[in-house]
Amino acid sequence: MTKEERFELEKIRTENMLAFEKEYSMYAHICGIDEAGRGPLAGPVAAGAVILPREERIYGLNDSKKLSEKKREELFSQIQEHAAAWAVAMVGEDVIDRINILQATYEAMRQAVSRLGIQPDLLLNDAVTIPGIEIRQIPIIKGDAKSASIAAASICAKVSRDRLMYEYDARWPEYGFARHKGYGTRQHMDAIREYGPCPIHRMTFIKNIIGDAEGT
Repeated sequence: MTKEERFELEKIRTENMLAFEKEYSMYAHICGIDEAGRGPLAGPVAAGAVILPREERIYGLNDSKKLSEKKREELFSQIQEHAAAWAVAMVGEDVIDRINILQATYEAMRQAVSRLGIQPDLLLNDAVTIPGIEIRQIPIIKGDAKSASIAAASICAKVSRDRLMYEYDARWPEYGFARHKGYGTRQHMDAIREYGPCPIHRMTFIKNIIGDAEGT
């Protein structure tokens, strides 16, 4: 397949990813919302909010988990340059431990929406309905693979959180945060057992691991 043929296929895929944005085109400012980092044992949960340009296309947008780190970084730069508005908010491990991960995720999403330079009038969300927001919301199952706006939000959240985890890796290199970004890999759990938790660990997520270590 030639480069031109691949680009034509990408144009078709991109237009398909804009089906929800076109369906609700009567709304002036449609915002995609998604999160990154609900599952890790350490670090914050991040939420992205993106209002894509109406006429301009950003090619390559997809579920951030399906993209390489290099491609996510490239797309994040394009989103920053071309989006009508974008924002990322993070809620830390202390709040996650206090109010639980779901409520912390909702709080990050609310904060991301509030930080947009443009007030959206419709939210396209990846599978959830965010409490405490009066804007109309459309929850879409697997939305980050179906909506360009949600995909863009997932990329913003993922890249922003990963960059922070690299910074944490420099402070606490023994845990390997640069490799696993705080997720519960065997290497990460072994490090927790050996060194104990550090300040960014979610204590409600690792209590069983700590208990295992104490019982040995």
